[in-house]
Amino acid sequence: MSDVPSTSTLTGQPTSIARRPSSHANIIAVTSGKGGVGKTFISANLAAALTRQGLRVLVLDADLGLANLDVVLNLYPKVTLHDVFTGRAALEDAIVAAPGGFHVLLAGSGMVEYSRLTPEVRNQLIHTIDTLAPRYDVVLLDTGAGISDVVLFSLSLASEILVVATPEPTSLTDAYAAMKVLVTQQKRHSMRLVINQAARAGDGRAITGQLQQVLNRFVSTESGMPMRLIHMGDIPADQAVRDAVMRRQLLMQSTPACPAALAIAQLATRVKSTLPKREPA
Repeated sequence: MSDVPSTSTLTGQPTSIARRPSSHANIIAVTSGKGGVGKTFISANLAAALTRQGLRVLVLDADLGLANLDVVLNLYPKVTLHDVFTGRAALEDAIVAAPGGFHVLLAGSGMVEYSRLTPEVRNQLIHTIDTLAPRYDVVLLDTGAGISDVVLFSLSLASEILVVATPEPTSLTDAYAAMKVLVTQQKRHSMRLVINQAARAGDGRAITGQLQQVLNRFVSTESGMPMRLIHMGDIPADQAVRDAVMRRQLLMQSTPACPAALAIAQLATRVKSTLPKREPA
């Protein structure tokens, strides 16, 4: 494994590692420029939809310190990543079977020590992913929002990045800012975008086109070409989503025929079609 640090423009500390896990796993980071856009909800339901399509899926809660994947899935873990990182539990003991048939690795909540990136956290995350990724067809990293050092490092471990945004101007502005940092610091040539809470069909494609125009004008990759933004789909605004969140249930299980669930199933199909074939374990 190569581990080449760059320097954070925010803290001056090493961050944004330009490396990829040594395994052949398909590691997809689900992220957002700002919180409250449904990133964790989409991570969990996308995992369920991918599992329905025959894939072995692990969701790792990479929002260290402010984790809420357990809340979305109505899980009460006895062992978390915090216990593994501190040596109080084995990694195997922290893997939990989630509703929907996939596995999750949950982080602790309210852990101030994970508010900044340390060499210990970096090494633990790398070891965790490299140990578990070969066992699964897809590993989804449910990262925190924004561009903190911990978030950027988590993103650096992924082979693909799926950005979740809503049509709100603040969400789109923050999504653009995050993309700009990822191109600059991690030399990303492409990213994928899903628009959540879309009001009308076609909104996401139009928004993707507008963001692409801004990227073309102000952001370029090492080769001088603009970063390619790929529209992966829209999740429509749907009362069933709100109901599922309040009941702490997977939408793919509680209301699989509602418009939002059907859109997530289509998203899973698109995600699966982009995955390179893995060699048999």
